Amino acid sequence: MRVLVVGAGGREHAIVRALQRSPQAPEVLAAPGNPGIAKDATTFDVGVEDIGALANLVEHEGVDLTVVGPEAPLVAGLTDELQTRGRAVFGPSRAAARLEGSKAFAKDVMAAAAVPTAAWTPVDDVDAGMAAIERYPVVLKFDGLAAGKGVVIAEDEPSAHVALHDFLVEQRFGPGSVVVEEHLVGEELSLLALCDGESAVVMAPAQDYKRIFDGDEGPNTGGMGSYSPVAGVDAGLVEQIARTVHQPVVDELRHRGTPFHGILYAGLMLTADGPRVLEFNVRFGDPETQAVLPRLRTDLVDLLERAATPEGLRGAELEWDDRWAVTVVLASAGYPASSSSGDVIEGLENVPREVEVTHAGTALTPGGAIVTAGGRVLSVTGLGSGPAAARDAAYAAADLITYEGRQLRRDIALRAVERSG
Repeated sequence: MRVLVVGAGGREHAIVRALQRSPQAPEVLAAPGNPGIAKDATTFDVGVEDIGALANLVEHEGVDLTVVGPEAPLVAGLTDELQTRGRAVFGPSRAAARLEGSKAFAKDVMAAAAVPTAAWTPVDDVDAGMAAIERYPVVLKFDGLAAGKGVVIAEDEPSAHVALHDFLVEQRFGPGSVVVEEHLVGEELSLLALCDGESAVVMAPAQDYKRIFDGDEGPNTGGMGSYSPVAGVDAGLVEQIARTVHQPVVDELRHRGTPFHGILYAGLMLTADGPRVLEFNVRFGDPETQAVLPRLRTDLVDLLERAATPEGLRGAELEWDDRWAVTVVLASAGYPASSSSGDVIEGLENVPREVEVTHAGTALTPGGAIVTAGGRVLSVTGLGSGPAAARDAAYAAADLITYEGRQLRRDIALRAVERSG
């Protein structure tokens, strides 16, 4: 069996590794991949948003299943194009991918499906945005794709005005509107579910860290680390969330004639009044995937193929490694405002085999050196009998890897360690 993974980040590298653990021993391809992925799969230099070229690649290489990693090709309609050509693909259609492509659309679906979420108001200009704010802090979200950086928590009126001006006047992420949202208080949780258009099968819970600095200080990033499982989130709570969040959304989209096939990722806030949805993503999370998939013991190839074909996921039961996983992201100098490229990465060969290092923003020089080539450079995932052991393994390995301007948080999973006593 030939499986193509579309993407070039740490998430896609983790997916490649998980596919290779399948007892079916698939031949794994990737487009475009990165230097780390190239060591584990055959890569092709095709951009993730070149829909026609990707579809041609699938046909030319006789790919049996395509797994789409990032959101951009999903929103651009890669799944639709592949299905038109009669090819199996794991990932939602363009219409269903609007759950991530438009915050306002996601809110509309949640309202129709009675899914608990924060109060919100859509606005198109700065004055309307300021008028919609009832209290601070307030959450301002760009209504479109923004690589995880289109959310600002404004603590006061001046910061809210700056953010609205950035989104709507400067158009930092392009033309679009903004969702003004109630600021929820609690603990964040990421819960991904495999969906086949009719049912949602939830995966292990994870928690990620969005801010660049320890203690959740500094600007938002695409994610600086994650861990799984999550202390205090038991099977009963996971089932409750699946029943009140994931399944109603799957049902609503099916009723609208746009069935959801793929990963439905709910970013949640566990408030005093119960779980509330912060946002939906329509693909594997990054860096949650790096912490969740190493714990999966069920055949990922089988699960993705069933979700992408009429067989469906009915009766599917997921098995998980009892060990904890902690993922630490290594970022480049200047991230998230900018990123440094060309800094030589050293020490990768010293990382123990039992620790999984996935590449994201890396490149290979003509001389064979691995260098930085993006904001988030590498993810380092350690496994252990508890959060402390997994965390120790991840940080010990991360500290073996060096490059100029390396950034990492030192508090990933620290809360879990403290709670475990």
